[in-house]
Amino acid sequence: MNLEYLSGFGNEFASEALPGALPVGQNSPQKAPYGLYTELFSGTAFTMVRSEARRTWLYRIQPSANHPAFIKLERQLAGGPLGEVTPNRLRWNPLDLPSEPTDFIDGLVGMVANSAAQKPSGISVYNYRANRSMERVFFNADGELLIVPEQGRLRIATELGVLEVEPLEIVVLPRGLKFRVELLDAQARGYVAENHGAPLRLPDLGPIGSNGLANPRDFLTPVAHYEDVKKPTTLVQKFLGELWACELDHSPLNVVAWHGNNVPYKYDLRRFNTIGTVSFDHPDPSIFTVLTSPTSTHGLANLDFVIFPPRWMVAENTFRPPWFHRNLMNEYMGLIQGAYDAKAEGFLPGGASLHSCMSAHGPDGETCTKAINVELAPHKIDNTMAFMFETSQVLRPTQFALDCPQLQTTYDACWASLPATFNPNRR
Repeated sequence: MNLEYLSGFGNEFASEALPGALPVGQNSPQKAPYGLYTELFSGTAFTMVRSEARRTWLYRIQPSANHPAFIKLERQLAGGPLGEVTPNRLRWNPLDLPSEPTDFIDGLVGMVANSAAQKPSGISVYNYRANRSMERVFFNADGELLIVPEQGRLRIATELGVLEVEPLEIVVLPRGLKFRVELLDAQARGYVAENHGAPLRLPDLGPIGSNGLANPRDFLTPVAHYEDVKKPTTLVQKFLGELWACELDHSPLNVVAWHGNNVPYKYDLRRFNTIGTVSFDHPDPSIFTVLTSPTSTHGLANLDFVIFPPRWMVAENTFRPPWFHRNLMNEYMGLIQGAYDAKAEGFLPGGASLHSCMSAHGPDGETCTKAINVELAPHKIDNTMAFMFETSQVLRPTQFALDCPQLQTTYDACWASLPATFNPNRR
């Protein structure tokens, strides 16, 4: 893997699997080295400002255009249509791992969404469960994919090379990139955010300065790796929410060399440089942002990927858990390992919760009571990793998410035990 600089994606990366496979001095020579075909892989409009443009030049054995017609698959993504609008707080237990042979595509289950696939903004959120490697190759025309493993290691073979990812790491795959997910363990489970809007990038640091949070040097892109294989291969694409497929006589993962900035990448969440208070009060969760997809309104995100990693708690005279709050943003939260410091029980690794715009939430009764009465001393929240897909548009659950047995029908009760402690005669 190459160590590459991510910030803004204004920089150019390059990799070749054979010496001299990358043309020198121009992108599309009349005759590319090794008899390869030249192809441009664009992730943004051609006229996007240079600092925001994403594109990669590919030098491949067969061009992507060499395929027959796509046929709509009988088996579509699980999850079904969006359900009825609900302002209620929702929480789910982990989805069961499959008992029948299930690859990454068949194991995707739609949970929530705030935009149709053809819209230029919004996100859709899936959970994935798998117990077999993909033999097919997949690409998503509807958005880039942010994959968050909770259980099981993955080997993701892409057009630009191979990325191995494990729980506590993430991988981002650009819109339209072809890939195959192989399991390195018997089974796998995790979360996927499909971003229909502006590509993810590092957030600005503002008053924090030039260092902190996710550092650019810790993001990895793959080195070029190609498959020169002549065998039948099923190519599946997701197009406007539907799965379509065609049969190739070769592997489409046949890029020998590439250069550009529209690339897949991975990041180890354990390398996140957490910023926090060293005086008093619990800071806004925006200080835990790893990646962001901005909107045209400055500071308002289409998607923020936020984590809650191990960290020291030292604030004096402070209610240390996340305060009770109502928020403009919409939060779909998951847990990778351990326990979340705002919930005593009920929020499990592989599970999820949804708190919509202006939905009141915060620590449960047990956590709140403990935090008010505990003797404050420096302590470390350890062996945990929770995360949040936060978006400015309201997320609607799918019909599956509203009907599945994993939905906790008593979630509201976790706040019912909060005692009435108000006493007008006591300050």
